[in-house]
Amino acid sequence: MSPERYARIRQMLATRQPDLTICLEQVHKPHNVSAIIRTADAVGVHQLHAIWPTPRMRTLVSSAAGSNSWVNIKTHPSINQAVSHLKDQGMQILATHLSDRAVDFREIDYTRPTCILLGQEKTGITEQALALADQDIIIPMIGMVQSLNVSVAAALILYEAQRQRQNAGLYHREQSALDAQEQQRLLFEGGYPVLANVAKRKGLPRPHIDEQGQVVASAEWWATMQATTVRR
Repeated sequence: MSPERYARIRQMLATRQPDLTICLEQVHKPHNVSAIIRTADAVGVHQLHAIWPTPRMRTLVSSAAGSNSWVNIKTHPSINQAVSHLKDQGMQILATHLSDRAVDFREIDYTRPTCILLGQEKTGITEQALALADQDIIIPMIGMVQSLNVSVAAALILYEAQRQRQNAGLYHREQSALDAQEQQRLLFEGGYPVLANVAKRKGLPRPHIDEQGQVVASAEWWATMQATTVRR
């Protein structure tokens, strides 16, 4: 890994926001999921949560997101379990939904631990999910169209969250908010993607990445990495 690559990944790690996330409920179009993941990465979201409409969606999402996505995707079996997991982390759950109690999305304090809940493209968020949310939010619209594409809505809200968090200094930490093990994973997988794939295929433990961005591993580890499997 070049010094420039190492510095860039380190800078990314320092600005990650593990207490800002999105939860996708039954969003089923891969191009929308891909766009949301790309925006999430751009504003520093570390992990995205999802309840997929079909098991096949996980494969489609992996293809749409790309093999080098910097955003983790955690799949939940139900919206109840997803929200329960997020609330256990102290997150406020914001549902993008037009209702009598909905407020302008810009009125929310996004410096708090926050999850933005987005629903399926055609039918939106389910009644079950709405009952679990802490607050409904809307994006004001004055034209004839009454809704935005789900990936566009996600981008608008995430960038408002980014604006607030930047003003609050949450992107200027001296140290990353991610734990050391997660930082090491990202340094290895992002800095040495070929080695990471081989190590995973061979069942090797993840090596340490030092302060110069170099791999620190035993001679046995390197020997196993370089060994060629002979097929008979």
